[in-house]
Amino acid sequence: MRGRRSNMVLSGFLAPGGYDARAWRLPTSRSGEIGTVGIVKAIAQRYEAAKLDSVFVADIPGADFLLDGDLALGSPYESISTMGALAAVTERIGIIGTLSTTFNQPFTIARQLAALDLLSGGRVGWNIVTSTFGADAHGIALPAKSDRYRRAAEFVGLVRELWSAWSDDAVINDKQRGHWLQRDKVKPLDYAGEFFRAKGALNIPRSPQGHPVLVQAGQSAEGLNFGAEFADIIYTTQPDKDQAIQYYREQKERVVRFGRDPDHVKVLPGLIPYVGRTDAEARDLFESIIAFMDFQDLRERFRAMFSVSLDGLALDQPVPAERFDVWRTHPSGPRILAYRTVASQPGSTLRDLLINFSSAMGHLLICGSAEAVAEQMIAWFEARACDGFSLNAPTFPDSVDAICAHLVPALQEKGYARRAYEADTLRGHLHLPRPKAWDGDA
Repeated sequence: MRGRRSNMVLSGFLAPGGYDARAWRLPTSRSGEIGTVGIVKAIAQRYEAAKLDSVFVADIPGADFLLDGDLALGSPYESISTMGALAAVTERIGIIGTLSTTFNQPFTIARQLAALDLLSGGRVGWNIVTSTFGADAHGIALPAKSDRYRRAAEFVGLVRELWSAWSDDAVINDKQRGHWLQRDKVKPLDYAGEFFRAKGALNIPRSPQGHPVLVQAGQSAEGLNFGAEFADIIYTTQPDKDQAIQYYREQKERVVRFGRDPDHVKVLPGLIPYVGRTDAEARDLFESIIAFMDFQDLRERFRAMFSVSLDGLALDQPVPAERFDVWRTHPSGPRILAYRTVASQPGSTLRDLLINFSSAMGHLLICGSAEAVAEQMIAWFEARACDGFSLNAPTFPDSVDAICAHLVPALQEKGYARRAYEADTLRGHLHLPRPKAWDGDA
């Protein structure tokens, strides 16, 4: 019996090489096409055919991950250009891109995203990041986390003011009198803050959804508060159901403290689904990925990325919790805590931790038939551990095909995923209210 009225929110991660760092090596992969528009077009259109809410473009500047052979974190697809390309080859699915408030300026980001939102018919979302990587590439010293979030809050506030400076009825297209817009319906800004100054207005009208959906994924104390104050969607790393329930409850309470409706903030844990028509078929795909893993290399990469030593442990030994104590001072502390949770699962070994590191990056990993994976997703949803999931397909095309051809239909059959789009905008898909313009028109 259904305990909740709405469908799951389902967002598809754009990973042309697969979310697993080694999936591009599979014989079936299309790794030779990475960098072309054809492969991302294929992924987005498959997700749209399955009626997902959105496709998500991650974007880490710089070549460090790519030079280390990681085509998932090192994807060569830049957000703005990729979003524009996808907007041209899709019709209904939302398109979410990643842009940093540390390495950009508000007016530029406001203008780029407003233009994409208008061109796409109101389907754009902005994944707001304050960035941990990329400072060297931009030639700056990375500010302290508290300073980055303070800058981000002012940045987003200014961007929203720029987006709201046009009334919805500003464009009148009066050919008889020679007025395309009403000047008094556009309110130029004269802004001066701690980090930014801005005068004037965008030359871009509001889109059908008002302005882009705001997305955030920070899990530090600053990130949790930032998400509660600004985000419409929150991506999160939750490998354990009980901890996810606690996170969900606490984050919704934060949203309320900021005076917002908790139903208007969608919490989406990452999910890496190894899906097959049967459990055995799913396991075969998973094992084909594991066969490419160099566990000594993974051990060294884990230490280099997180300062966690795994020395002296055999692959079939459990990893002691104290090995992760560095989380308290490390910039990636919340992610290290997620790995500690992975390592603390009953029967978990160093091998399991390193497999998760390669395949799931701390997220929930489920391997099984479409029916079995759907049942676990539903259990999380009904327990209020989430409002849906970010589906991070571990391989392409195999996993994307399995998600669209088997997993989503299993959810549809049980009433947890839509069979047809009912709205034209990303806000419409998410049942979010349309933000108001400066003059109060909704």
